[in-house]
Amino acid sequence: MPCRRRRRRRRTRIVLLCRVLKVARSSYYAWCEGEAARRARQAADDAPIHEITVVHIVSRHTYGVPRIHAELRGLGRRVSRKRIARVMRECDIRGATRRRRRSLTRRDKKATSVPDLIGCDFHAERPGIKLVGGITYLPTAEGWLYLACWLDLATGEVVGYAMAGHHRAEFVVDALNMAHGRGGLEPGCVVHSDRGSEYTSTPFRDRVGEL
Repeated sequence: MPCRRRRRRRRTRIVLLCRVLKVARSSYYAWCEGEAARRARQAADDAPIHEITVVHIVSRHTYGVPRIHAELRGLGRRVSRKRIARVMRECDIRGATRRRRRSLTRRDKKATSVPDLIGCDFHAERPGIKLVGGITYLPTAEGWLYLACWLDLATGEVVGYAMAGHHRAEFVVDALNMAHGRGGLEPGCVVHSDRGSEYTSTPFRDRVGEL
């Protein structure tokens, strides 16, 4: 009798708790029956946690799921990729991701008629006859700044540059002015760039003509 009463009380408490929590009793009993399966899965997860952590540390915290999976396969560990992903997610282990760089070139559709004076010949016999230029952007304490450079193909040196919070036409003109002032450019010097609107703009082309 005492055992039967205890079972009744326990069943009453379960009914009350399920009613308060708005959970079906069948769900509660299903959860209880799945306890053994959850423990088995946890035991299976505990095994590769150490190996995943070691591989991640050795990679200087750069490896993600694919490369860790490949490393463990190479060591003879038969662990599925999904399990590795779940374990890494639960343990907050993350690989390094490369930041996708966005292009700064605003292509000018009118520039298709501009001839390519360099082609594939990026060799110069002497300084001041061939320059190549481009624009990039850099994170600074002031925020993102744009950098325009002119490189002399003979020496590999940056002979002109300019930094600004924009990349309008005057920005690349300033870099060209510096290159002209300190690069010893010869008459007929070729300045090569992409066909972005900064380099096909009227101010830039006028300055090239003046120099």
